[in-house]
Amino acid sequence: MSLAALLAAVAAALAAAGIVDLAAVIGARGARPRRRPAVVAALARVGRRLGAPAPPADLERRIAAGGAPPSLRVADVMAVKAGAALVALLAALPLAAALPGRLGPVVALGAPAGGFLVPDLWLARRIRRRGRSMAGELADVLDLLRVAVDAGLSPGRALHEVGQRRHGALAAELRAASARIDLGVPRSTVLETLERRCPTEGIATLTAALLRAERHGAPLGPALTALATDARARHAQRLRERAARAAPKIQLVVALLLVPAVMLLVGAALADALA
Repeated sequence: MSLAALLAAVAAALAAAGIVDLAAVIGARGARPRRRPAVVAALARVGRRLGAPAPPADLERRIAAGGAPPSLRVADVMAVKAGAALVALLAALPLAAALPGRLGPVVALGAPAGGFLVPDLWLARRIRRRGRSMAGELADVLDLLRVAVDAGLSPGRALHEVGQRRHGALAAELRAASARIDLGVPRSTVLETLERRCPTEGIATLTAALLRAERHGAPLGPALTALATDARARHAQRLRERAARAAPKIQLVVALLLVPAVMLLVGAALADALA
């Protein structure tokens, strides 16, 4: 192969790579954002036509603690709840008509109430899971923040660096908080949002320490060290409590499954010996 042919092949390969990269960028720009699941969107449309009731006062806080995107509105959640109640009522009417006595009206009234409350139960479960996940991350995140602050980084830059180097729900919220600071959102507002979106103990103390460091110049390193120690102590206490709750469950499994199985084996051996 001549030198000219070799150079032409290299140029063709580079051109092809550039075209592929350009196509990927155009595709990423033209891609549609993630849409809600079709069932949820359908329930929301039904709820809006039906007329959603007024939301409770703490629903916005619970939505934020559940990790919902900022674009999700309280009115959307109430529309989904109303739509779920209507669908549950329509699904329960044939069953209620077939049930004898007073069971029919009970089912007809209980089904829409259950459909209306199911999103709240799912949201509460999600908040608990996020809280447990963040509680497990908190001590390590606080240690990394202390190291970053002691190295001379500002609190906002420290949040960014720790969020970039960690994985998990808490690290994602730190990255989002750092992005809001870069966009010019007041730091007090950013920390308030961070506190609402992190449903675990210790975040309120962390945001208070960050505010003190910003307003009064208080040293942040010792406060972060104390917070990390407290977070590890709380996490260890939660693990001991979970282990204590697991012991009765294990005993129940042994009593209901293993003991009858052993008794059946003994009985089979005795029957064989007697025969």
